[in-house]
Amino acid sequence: MKIKEIVKILDARVVCGEDQLEQTIDVAFASDLMSDVLTLKNDNVLLITGLANLQTIRTAEMSDISCIIFARNKKVSIELIELARENEMIVLECRFSVFKTCGLLFTAGVKPIF
Repeated sequence: MKIKEIVKILDARVVCGEDQLEQTIDVAFASDLMSDVLTLKNDNVLLITGLANLQTIRTAEMSDISCIIFARNKKVSIELIELARENEMIVLECRFSVFKTCGLLFTAGVKPIF
């Protein structure tokens, strides 16, 4: 699924990566535990989390994740945006809970990582 479709489904706000919305994702993973994210070995992963800090961006970078949705109406900091831009990541903000975000995406056809 293309990122631009995800933005529409979730009525999400694109924080950075506006020029990359044609990218596609194959699977999604939701977690606030970055140690769990580090175990992922898939390509084209969408990360859904409520943990809006620099560690999330650093973890995504190490796991080759280029798109992150911050759920629960979390607002990201300027520092987070700058680090995400440096790493050419797409960052979205979503007002829904992690559970609802996952449900909407699953219903739309996004596959879970496992």
